[in-house]
Amino acid sequence: MNEAPAVTVARVSDNPDSTAGTRVLVDRLWPRGVRKEHAALGLWLKEIAPSTELRRWYGHDPALFAEFSSRYRTELGSGEQADALARLRSLRAEGPVVLLTSARAVDISDAAVLASVLTEDSDAPHA
Repeated sequence: MNEAPAVTVARVSDNPDSTAGTRVLVDRLWPRGVRKEHAALGLWLKEIAPSTELRRWYGHDPALFAEFSSRYRTELGSGEQADALARLRSLRAEGPVVLLTSARAVDISDAAVLASVLTEDSDAPHA
């Protein structure tokens, strides 16, 4: 059984590791203080980010992460976010992916939720 390519999460301001995989920024807004040249992006997939309403409601409050994750997963099921998720899945099929965010706490970010969704994809039984 083939193992799916790795999915990792990192801050966009971290020094890029060219061997880690394709770097994909998953924030809707460009991160303050980050130059595009430094980000070394393969793709800026802003359409996959949580809605503005959800992002503002959440405010990166750790106590709200479980509910945020549930609501965000619901959003990923339709519209432009579903299309962007399909694009991200295709990119991952080609090789490792690094999901980038400007959030200070990457473990409770939208990128962490996306990494979980992609990991679940590879854990699902295949016909």
